[in-house]
Order: sequence, then C-alpha cells, then structure tokens
Amino acid sequence: MNDPAIATNETTLSTAPLFKSFDFGGTTLKNRIAMAPMTRGKSPNKIPTDAVAEYYRKRAEGGVGLIITEGVNPGHPASSGYPDVPWIDGAEAMAGWKKVIDGVHKAGSAIIPQIWHVGSIRQTGMEPDASVPGYGPSPIVHPYYEGKEAEAPHVMTQCDIDETIAAFASAAKQSRDVGFDGIELHGAHSYLIDQFFWAVTNQRSDKYGGDLVQRTTFAVELVQACRAAVGPEFPIVFRYSQWKQGDYKHKMAETPQELEAFLGKLCDAGVDVFHASTRRFDDAEFEGSTLNLAGWSRKLTGKPAISVGSVGLDSDFLRSMVGKSSGTAGIDALLRRLERDEFDLVAVGRALLSDAEWGNKVQEGREKEIVPFTPAAMAEL
Repeated sequence: MNDPAIATNETTLSTAPLFKSFDFGGTTLKNRIAMAPMTRGKSPNKIPTDAVAEYYRKRAEGGVGLIITEGVNPGHPASSGYPDVPWIDGAEAMAGWKKVIDGVHKAGSAIIPQIWHVGSIRQTGMEPDASVPGYGPSPIVHPYYEGKEAEAPHVMTQCDIDETIAAFASAAKQSRDVGFDGIELHGAHSYLIDQFFWAVTNQRSDKYGGDLVQRTTFAVELVQACRAAVGPEFPIVFRYSQWKQGDYKHKMAETPQELEAFLGKLCDAGVDVFHASTRRFDDAEFEGSTLNLAGWSRKLTGKPAISVGSVGLDSDFLRSMVGKSSGTAGIDALLRRLERDEFDLVAVGRALLSDAEWGNKVQEGREKEIVPFTPAAMAEL
C-alpha cells in the first residue's frame, strides 16, 4: 500500500505512525486508532441489540484498530444513570455482547468494554430500579447539579464498597469469558471512581479519604479485584481525567510529581494502559513541557498511553489535513506527537459517529471525502 502523506505549511508528514501495529495483551492491533467510548443509549432493557453490533462492526471495518465501547454498567443496582445503557452482566446481555465481539473480530479489530458506575450522578427515579438512589463517597450533591434540584447520594458503607468492587470484578471476568480483548475502567469525568479521587466529592475520614494518594484506595482495591478476576495477561486500561463535570478547569494533580504518585498506585495495582482524557489533545499539561496528559502518563509510568480530545472533530482539523491554514491543532500536530513516541494510541470519538470510514479515508489519502461531525450524528447509530 502506498504511504499517504499530509501536506502542511512546513513539511509533508507521513501518516504511517498512525497505522503501525501495536501489541495489546494477547492480540496485535492493526493500527494506533482507538474508538473513544461514547454513550449511545440504544440498548433497551440494557441488552445490546443487533443494531448495536452493526454499529461497532462498521467502525472496525472502517479502520479502527481498537474499539472501546460505550460505558457499560456492571451488575450493581446504583451503577446506571442514563436510559438504555447496556449491562455487562447476565446471560442475556452477554449473549448480545458476543454478537458485537464476533462482528468486530471478523473485521480484524479488537474490542474492550468500558465498565462504568455513575455514582452520585444517579438520582432516585432512574432506571433500572427507580427506588435505588445514587451512591457516593460522601453526602455531597454532585457539582454537576449546581443550580439544579438534586439529592445527595447514599454514603457508601464498607459493605457497599465491597459489593461495588465485587460487581466490577464480576463484569471483568464476564468480559474475559465472553471474548473481549481486555477491559477499560472508567475512572474519569467525576463518575464514581473519580468521585473518590476528587476532594470535592470525597471528604471521608476513613482509609478511602485523605490526600490525593490516599484517595486512590478505592480505585486500587477495585483494580486489584479485577486483576485477580481476569488473571495476569488480560489487559486492564484505566481512563482518568484532570477535569471534572462541574469543574472543567480542575487539575487533580498540579505537578508532574503529584501525577506520578497518583498513577504509581494504580500501576502497582495492575493497570496496563492509561487512557488520559483531555478536552483537546494538543494542550500541554504542565508548564515547561509540551507533553499532553497522555505523554506525561507514559513518561512517568512507562506504561502505554492513549491520547484523546477533539481528534478529527471539526472542519478546522480537516482543513489542516489538506494543507490549508488553520488556527487549531490538526492531524499534523497529532502525527508529530506520535513520531516522538509521546503516546501509543489515539482515541477518535465523535468524528467516527459522522463517518465510520474515518480511519480508512485517512490511511488512503481520501481526507477530502471525510464527512464532518454534526450534532445530528449523536442521535444515530
């Protein structure tokens, strides 16, 4: 295959770094493109349908090397906060996921589920059991609801914590047994795991509270339980973010040293890959360095890292791909970071909703054919 290139104002950049293979646990990814997890809400009764299977298969056929599914709820009654989000629990749901996995594998791609507990985002009245309230580390209304009427969560007891961790571990084991290629744990965006990280929502005085490192205890125990459930070779990806719903400018770790201490605890617990969620992939994370959050994750831990944040999202990005002047970071900036080995994989989100063939079109030099993202794509599979 010819090696397409991207023309920029400065030089001509090969897209080859985006299409190198990558070892991921027991499989080899065909390229460095991951599909970012995006809530779809298209699984009635929390069971993935044939349409969901087709949705993921089309993205695999379209050039994605690693599919990270929408967030899926473990079998814990308080884990769900949005309608028609699928379970990763029980025979019927897992049969639905088997169809998804088979289609993705047939297309030559790997797939992992993102296991997701919403914590105190949940409010009484939400599915699947309207009587169950949200759970949280402390009796604090989630800052996401600032200015809105909302209830404080049920404060998690040790028994609640143990049951929640067990639900994650069970979901991890069921994922491995049904044929997924790994799992991702959703520890970002101020959902349950991240609520334990965030001082605003975690004001506990027991072993789960304290400074940033001490506030990793819940996540550490959860990762350890998942690792014990799936064995030493099954990849565990951990998604985290500095920003929070309710505070998009928040920095959980203010310095590289603080970030190293935070990530180190998760490494020791059994995390294999860090998925560093940022709103714009080309933003430097700390002063004095151009590294983004994924770059710092890889530098500080030696673990592979996934970068994400507005990749391929809008017309500015596409204009930079075809050599026109652009005031925003485009694929040229992404390729330079990949060439410098700052991170290992690149997660593409909403751009793949508008155009399932995004990866193939980039690889084949058909960038002018890419369908730009529009909000209407959010409503469709």
